[in-house]
Amino acid sequence: MSRPGGRTLGILCLCLVLLGAGVYAGVRWARGWEGSVTLLANWSGTEREQFEEHVVEPFEKKYRIDVVYQGSSALSQVLAADMAAGNPPDVAVLPGPGELLAYAVDGRLHPLDDLFDAGDYDRFWAPEVTVPGQDAHTYWLPVKTGLKSMVWYAGPAPTAKTAGPPARWCLGMESGATSGWPGTDWVEDILLQQAGPRVYEDWANGRLPWTDAAVRRAWTTWAGLVGAGDGARAEQVLTTAFDAECAAGRLEHQGSFRAGHWRREGGDYVHSSEVVPGAGANAGAWEVSGDLAAVLNPTPEAEQLIRYLADPDTALPEYTANRAAPADTGQDAAERQIGTLLREPGRTRCWDASDAMPRTTRDAFHQAVLRAFADPSGLDTRLKELEALRRPQNLPVCSAR
Repeated sequence: MSRPGGRTLGILCLCLVLLGAGVYAGVRWARGWEGSVTLLANWSGTEREQFEEHVVEPFEKKYRIDVVYQGSSALSQVLAADMAAGNPPDVAVLPGPGELLAYAVDGRLHPLDDLFDAGDYDRFWAPEVTVPGQDAHTYWLPVKTGLKSMVWYAGPAPTAKTAGPPARWCLGMESGATSGWPGTDWVEDILLQQAGPRVYEDWANGRLPWTDAAVRRAWTTWAGLVGAGDGARAEQVLTTAFDAECAAGRLEHQGSFRAGHWRREGGDYVHSSEVVPGAGANAGAWEVSGDLAAVLNPTPEAEQLIRYLADPDTALPEYTANRAAPADTGQDAAERQIGTLLREPGRTRCWDASDAMPRTTRDAFHQAVLRAFADPSGLDTRLKELEALRRPQNLPVCSAR
């Protein structure tokens, strides 16, 4: 029996592709879709599965709008390329407001003022932002939030006197395109606890030099705590994933996303100010993070998705900043406490500073901590390099003070 030639196989494959596309379109038509919305975010693995199961699928079922999810660990690069090509997603979810502010200034974001009740959020989470030539508008919505300034442990609670030696600290800084962010979290949090929210906000907004004594002190404190410059430790830390297992008896400076891991170890957390050497009189503020949704293409479907994400009854994964959301009865005591700390009025919360900075500065900060960990003797060079990138901006980095 003769075998089909290459051309015949090519035609057959094309027919199968067209047939598959026709079947898919037929299924979509049969299901009665009302439209679609493209959503770009960096969630993957379990995080993406939870979002699709608890948020996307109920939304699609209720509104008959197909959500085309685009996930990427290189989120900033993908979004910038899509923008340059004139084909941005309808909705993008970015970590922190710094990059979004730049897009708002460039006229790329569309106001969300009429799509949700901003009074359900601390204005720190969903602020009105003024850009040149425009009135003040709300341009982003917090989809999920996280608590930082946490030191996890199992056993006796650590203090500044009992936290050492450096080898006791679990630290991994590998995170693909964003490697280095666990180190920036450390430096940021130390500055926040040593110098207080006002200095921290000025620094995050580019109004305080990177070469300032308070900033330099935070870097050197971090280097001493975690053993920067130790060749063997540096090799291990720089190649270890940020979410690697951390055994009981050790300490970890990480956010609320690690609650499950430490629950299994029988652990708990203390505020980082209990451990940071030289914590000042204004210590106690919480560093926080958040994934923020913004609209780049204001279709009716995109606007409907924003309304749905802001609905207090939408079961968002992990922690919501919406004060009108009902209590999650499935959370344990520690998770309920974390949710309270993220939403409760009157507490001082400050954005993860690197997420509030312009993208270029943020990326350089990530690289600088990697280099400083390997060779802390080059710190002054690293700080001068970062200082050259400093650009003042005006974001509400901290809430009530």
